Amino acid sequence: MFPFSLDKFIEDILLEDIGTGDHSALSCIPATAMGKARLLVKDTGILAGVELAQHIFAKVDPNLQITLFLNDGTAVKHGDVVLTVEGSEQSILQAERIVLNCMQRMSAIATLTHQFVQAIAGTGARILDTRKTTPGFRHIEKWAVRIGGGTNHRFGLYDMIMIKDNHHDFCGGVTKAIERANAYIAEKKLNIKIEIEVRNLAELQEVLNIGKVDRIMFDNFTPQLMLQAVAMVGGRFETEASGGITLDTVRSYAETGVDFVSVGALTHSYKSMDLSLKAM
Repeated sequence: MFPFSLDKFIEDILLEDIGTGDHSALSCIPATAMGKARLLVKDTGILAGVELAQHIFAKVDPNLQITLFLNDGTAVKHGDVVLTVEGSEQSILQAERIVLNCMQRMSAIATLTHQFVQAIAGTGARILDTRKTTPGFRHIEKWAVRIGGGTNHRFGLYDMIMIKDNHHDFCGGVTKAIERANAYIAEKKLNIKIEIEVRNLAELQEVLNIGKVDRIMFDNFTPQLMLQAVAMVGGRFETEASGGITLDTVRSYAETGVDFVSVGALTHSYKSMDLSLKAM
């Protein structure tokens, strides 16, 4: 995984929001005012971002006192209290929107991921996320996927070679792309896996003829075609289904015997969970 600093991430998002100062709070709340607020759930789903919220509160003001009632991964409903925060009212107000922005999005991702995981329960397949994430927010969104029971795919372009359709089209074909990828790994002395996307059974057969990959992705296959493709692979390589898979269709793909099902919607088509922070 590429080095990621949680402290730096929090510093950046606080700077983006607070800038030269929270003039709303500074102008009307005395610096000495102390208070308490509670974080309320106004929705249903899987809670995520609690641990991150603690880090944010601590970064804003180490003297804020947090009392936790619910942890990441908890199934929540309307009216549940996640935590209370007590201390400087100015500090609570500065942290409020950043905490809610992160938790609302993380909880939504965890909830949607959990729904996909439940939909394929018992099949042996695993739900993967993708690189279709919010720029600058990828590690947080992939953290939410894990909380929801999903599995992280590659984090970026650096930790796996994924030969997609454009790669082998630009390269001159499947075989050339695989050969060049293997030569590159040997030259650079890299310890990374190779995955290749195929669009039809002819491309799949070409991959099977040459080998030298770790995983084969079936792009926009129907479940019926994927059943045939998985049988052709015969367990020699990991297999992955991808392309427009929804909650209504995911089980039919998982039941083909495929190892992974990747779902871009986990991190690009979620609906934020309704949470609020209210003074007590």
